[in-house]
Amino acid sequence: MAKKNKEKEKEIKQEIPETEETVEEEEIEETVEDLNAESETELLKKEIDRLKNDYARAYADTENLKKRLMAEAEQTRKYRIQSFAKEILPVIDNLERALKTEVAESDEGFKKGIEMTYHQLIAALKNEGVEEIDCLNKPFDANLAQAIMQEKKEDTEAGTVIEILQKGYKLKDRILRPAMVKVSE
Repeated sequence: MAKKNKEKEKEIKQEIPETEETVEEEEIEETVEDLNAESETELLKKEIDRLKNDYARAYADTENLKKRLMAEAEQTRKYRIQSFAKEILPVIDNLERALKTEVAESDEGFKKGIEMTYHQLIAALKNEGVEEIDCLNKPFDANLAQAIMQEKKEDTEAGTVIEILQKGYKLKDRILRPAMVKVSE
């Protein structure tokens, strides 16, 4: 019986012309649908803005990482010889000591060979940016040298390097080994 009532109700509704109430209901439904569509549009616009912002951040992070990696690679290239140069400095010291010793005339050729080797080694290091720290007769700078001794010297201003006990070296703008010096009082 419930089925028959529903079928009759449908038939009656189809026979009754639309009234103002049904028109208003339809308009309300359309307005609700429009509002839903507008709010969905706004939500989509907000989502687009959020995604654009996320993209911009990811792009900036990627660019920053790229710059940092390039700077690190440049630093690595710039100072790649540092550990080798530190290991070779004692060899240079020994060659300098050998050159300072007196030799007999029969050993003059041997000394000449040591001198040539020394100059080649210094030239090779210079090509890579390793240079001797020049601090003799200049004001003492604790960043470049290490004061081992002090001596009173009358014709020299106090705080001046008067003797280099061990040469110091730098690689471009880094100190490989500070010079060991004697400073005037």
